[in-house]
Amino acid sequence: MVQVEKSVVINRPIEEVFAFVTNPENITMWAGPVKEARQTSEGPVGIGMTSIRITEFLGRKSEDSYVVTEYEPNRKFAQKATSGSLQTTEIMTFKSVEAGTKVTIAGEVEASGFIKMAEPVFARVAKRQFETDMSNLKDILEAQVEVIA
Repeated sequence: MVQVEKSVVINRPIEEVFAFVTNPENITMWAGPVKEARQTSEGPVGIGMTSIRITEFLGRKSEDSYVVTEYEPNRKFAQKATSGSLQTTEIMTFKSVEAGTKVTIAGEVEASGFIKMAEPVFARVAKRQFETDMSNLKDILEAQVEVIA
């Protein structure tokens, strides 16, 4: 199993950061491997909401379904893959700090097949990708005058 965690402080109010991050369509703006994403269930974001992501990572393209497993407005957002090549769990926590909002993303990936054999390499690449994604998120949110929710 590969576990990765990264935090970043974003100079924006917690409500704006949480709304932006939890909108499944916004992930393509800051998470490099995600090429397309959309909500597949009806209603607002919350526990049980489903979405699909089309990703390209390490030269492999996949379509993965996700379900939201935890949802605490402005505090916590968690989801897990329900289909796809990797069993992924992502937990994002949000905390108001003096400089804005501290966002922490913790991910776990249960690899199999080719990825399992190359797990040490995969772990290093995943860590770098998390760092890049969080930097992208910070840059996008701090540059916007009005955040797209």
